[in-house]
Amino acid sequence: MFGATINRSAPQGKPRVDLDLCGATVFIASIPADNTDTPPQSPYPGLDHIGLCVPDLDDAVAELKAKGADFTMEPNTIRPGVRIAFMKGPQDVSIEILQRDES
Repeated sequence: MFGATINRSAPQGKPRVDLDLCGATVFIASIPADNTDTPPQSPYPGLDHIGLCVPDLDDAVAELKAKGADFTMEPNTIRPGVRIAFMKGPQDVSIEILQRDES
């Protein structure tokens, strides 16, 4: 409907669909059918979170906060060259803001 390119893969043996939507990538992954966790404990049935990659995480977070975004995790380095932050989206779906160093 939106002209996305679909790429199916199975990283670590787990099926996943990646959508390239005008340069934005949306990952869609399933969870085991016997999963008994209930929202908001992750993972759970339904949309867990979406991630958006930005060139400068601190600038993006500052701009989003100025617009009233509610962050549930402040910018944080999860491994060398990768920084993330999480904000609350519609219906409390988490939105991950991600910065990967070019190196």
